[in-house]
Amino acid sequence: MMADTVRVAMTLTQNWHKVPGGTATAANRLAAALAATGGVDLIGVVPAGPPPAEPWLPPIPTTPLGLRVPWLYDSWHHLRRPRVSSASGPVDLVHVTIPIAPPRERVPMVASVHDLLPLTMPEMFNRRGVRLMARGLQRIAGEAAMVMVPAEVVRADFVAHGFDPARLRVVPLGVEPRPPADPEASAGALHRHGLEGPYVLFVGTAEPRKGLDVLIDAVQLLDRPGLTLALAGPDGWGDALGPRLDALGDRVRRLGFVPEADLPLLQAGAAVCCLPSRAEGFGLPVLEAMAAGAPVVTIRGTSMQEVAGDAALCVPAGDAGALATALATVLDEPALADELRGRGRERAARYPWSRTAAAVLEVYREVRQ
Repeated sequence: MMADTVRVAMTLTQNWHKVPGGTATAANRLAAALAATGGVDLIGVVPAGPPPAEPWLPPIPTTPLGLRVPWLYDSWHHLRRPRVSSASGPVDLVHVTIPIAPPRERVPMVASVHDLLPLTMPEMFNRRGVRLMARGLQRIAGEAAMVMVPAEVVRADFVAHGFDPARLRVVPLGVEPRPPADPEASAGALHRHGLEGPYVLFVGTAEPRKGLDVLIDAVQLLDRPGLTLALAGPDGWGDALGPRLDALGDRVRRLGFVPEADLPLLQAGAAVCCLPSRAEGFGLPVLEAMAAGAPVVTIRGTSMQEVAGDAALCVPAGDAGALATALATVLDEPALADELRGRGRERAARYPWSRTAAAVLEVYREVRQ
């Protein structure tokens, strides 16, 4: 082990959630990128219990705590035990990757927090989640040596909610470079998922804040019988879709979880990829869609616009009419769609996971000093 190697215990408990979601994807990819730097001796700390499904298996060695989710979170919330470092053994610091109330550690703690939505949009979460995450954010604000957030717009929210600006660092997420999709592979992926003709693709967990209700209304306003709305991702919670979806009939395809090998092919084949979330901490599907060469429509004034820059069309949150107009613009103007594809690839190339890992490693070393 090199003398300047930092030994870190990283929590990966979200991989064991019923719906792991984007935070698990981000944590796994960050862990893999950090391990590749050679500057970190990384151990994943996970709940007790059987391993998750293959897509959510951590890419680094792991060690379990003595409790399963959700009892582990209840114990952290009420008792502040067990310590993460009790499972990992001696470490230089603990890296918390989900805002569930962490225990107090004997070594410095850093945290990756994507957003403050449990505080700013509590109605978009279930009560238990709000309670656990609100306490977690409070403890992280008071105790973390450094808090990493994924966008400048998120950093501004954190400062407005009392986080110490000196202990905030903006560390955007990343995406792996993607070569142009092979036509034969793309055709096979579309066939496997029952997609024919032009389609609008949404990628994410179906939950209230994702704006699926607005997207469905926008597709209805377009009133194009040959256009399919494809929804890729697991069901979350709440009435994220409701009876609106039934009104689309066979114009909607619910794909469920899409294997990692197929997702870039579906993104590349989409007439447009749309992420209409009312808010996101980062909006990884926007970056991944741009890397795949898809034209993107997303929401103005959010981290998603910050990530996309001029490589996407952006509309106000909750405005189905504006969203329908933006989708129609991309669908009806092939030259614009091609321009957005090119801009998106160029924009995504600025966000490799290696850059994210280097920034996190810099935070580790700053805290360890």
